[in-house]
Amino acid sequence: MKKLICILIGAFMITSCSDGSEPYIKPEGGGPAPVETVYNHLRAKEIFDLINQYYKAGNMFKENYPAQSGDAAYSFLWPYDAMVSGAAQLHSLGYNVRYTEIVDGYEKYFVTAAHGNSIGGYGSSTDGSKGGSTRFYDDNSIVGISLLEAYKITQDVTYLQRAARIVPFLESGIDSKLGGALWWNEDFKYSQASADANKPACANGYATLFLLEYYKVCPQSEKQHILSVATALYTWMRSNLYDPATKCYWNDRNANGSINTTLWTYNAAVMVQNGIRLSEITGNPQYLEEAKITAQGAYDYFVKIRNGILSYTDTDPWFNTKLLRAYIDLAPYDEKAKTYIDTYSNFINNGYNKARTQAGFFFEDWTGAKQGRYYSLLMQAAVVESYGALGMYKKEKVN
Repeated sequence: MKKLICILIGAFMITSCSDGSEPYIKPEGGGPAPVETVYNHLRAKEIFDLINQYYKAGNMFKENYPAQSGDAAYSFLWPYDAMVSGAAQLHSLGYNVRYTEIVDGYEKYFVTAAHGNSIGGYGSSTDGSKGGSTRFYDDNSIVGISLLEAYKITQDVTYLQRAARIVPFLESGIDSKLGGALWWNEDFKYSQASADANKPACANGYATLFLLEYYKVCPQSEKQHILSVATALYTWMRSNLYDPATKCYWNDRNANGSINTTLWTYNAAVMVQNGIRLSEITGNPQYLEEAKITAQGAYDYFVKIRNGILSYTDTDPWFNTKLLRAYIDLAPYDEKAKTYIDTYSNFINNGYNKARTQAGFFFEDWTGAKQGRYYSLLMQAAVVESYGALGMYKKEKVN
């Protein structure tokens, strides 16, 4: 099987060009295929503009287009965060996409207090002015990562201050049950008898990543504590959710102690990123080795021939986007990452050519076999972030 995959990877391999573009061989049979020059940044901007045409709700975004039964007026926080991440890539590439305005939209999800405590955090929904619904620890960590990215890009200390507010909220979600670590969301922390109460890879993995990013810019007086919490969460993940068979990470550990062994690309991705950062911060090469092992494990487990194309999973492209970001982070340390990234590039370009609606939006399934939940903002924002990240990786510049 590995030999077959290697042959196929070779067939689809992409060669970098000095102008930041890549020659793309369309994966269609019937004689020599024409060479198409692909500019990732143009495709990212194309889908971003379509989103702004069809998904806008005032200065916010809708959850779905076409609208689905039960839709609220504005998107949930998760897809909104995906839009912020995509806008960050486009802004860094040189586009004017009102980036800071989009980042500032996070504040419309902020909730000052819940469950009788006065700890602020970002809610999973908004009425257009303030946040509501459940406050998820993974959502808040991902918001924090985006705020720190905004601080890095703009040097506006406001974003650093907003990110700092997330630290106490995350710490409030940690207790000694199951040996430590974060619950999935605040409601379940207070309702541990619920069948859905669990401590998942997403909450703990992304909290670790946020804390390690915050460590780089936080006051010196906070650094020891922040690193200690992040390391403890990483260690809990390794002890409780690491799958030695696949080298990936199981989904969660339930309050009753049972393990949900479902594997997702983004849970592997975040632990690759965490291993890289812990290695950089501590100088311990074991963390980087663990990152490389999980990176290879994720590629071996998730990448398969689907509908005639070597593909990452054919559902939930936002999860795959996070694995791409991890592989790009890994590239300076592991030459295998180029193969992982090139396969992804070929996969998304297949989607561009063979898996889009009449309006131009991507199917959920980039192999083209089925449309899936193409109407979700999350699905389209994942395309923007993926193409934007590839454009940054290829060092493309907007003319």
